[in-house]
Amino acid sequence: MATTSTTRPGRTHSLLSADPVDQAFLILRTAFTVAPIVFGLDKFFNILTDWPQYLAPWIDGIVPGTAQQAMYLVGVVEIVAGIVVALRPRIGGLIVAAWLLGIIINLLTLPGYYDVALRDVGLFAAAIALWRLASRRPTTS
Repeated sequence: MATTSTTRPGRTHSLLSADPVDQAFLILRTAFTVAPIVFGLDKFFNILTDWPQYLAPWIDGIVPGTAQQAMYLVGVVEIVAGIVVALRPRIGGLIVAAWLLGIIINLLTLPGYYDVALRDVGLFAAAIALWRLASRRPTTS
C-alpha cells in the first residue's frame, strides 16, 4: 500500500511540499482563515463596501435592530469562522460552507446581486474542498 503524506510521521505541511494535496490544503486553509477574519472585521468599519446593502429586506425585517447592527453580528460570526478554520479546518470548512450557503440564499433573494451569489457558489465549493482535504488530516489539524 502506498504511503500518503498524512501517514508519514513528522511530515511538515507547507507550500514547499511537493505534494499538490498538501499545497491545496494549505492554500484553502489560509484563504478561509484570512478572508473571513478580514471581511468580518470590515463589517464594523465598512471600508471595503457598504455591507448593509447586501442584506435582503426580508432578512432585515426579521432580525432585530438596523441592517448595520445585523452586519456587526455577521462580522462576529465571520471572525469566529476564520479562527475555527485556522484551529480545526475540518469543522471550520463545514462552518464556512454553511455560512456561504446562507449568504447565497440571501443574495439570490436580493435583485441585482446574482453575480456575487455566483461567486459565492465557487467559494462554497472551495470550502467543501477544504473540509474534504481536512478529513484526511489528523484530528489536531
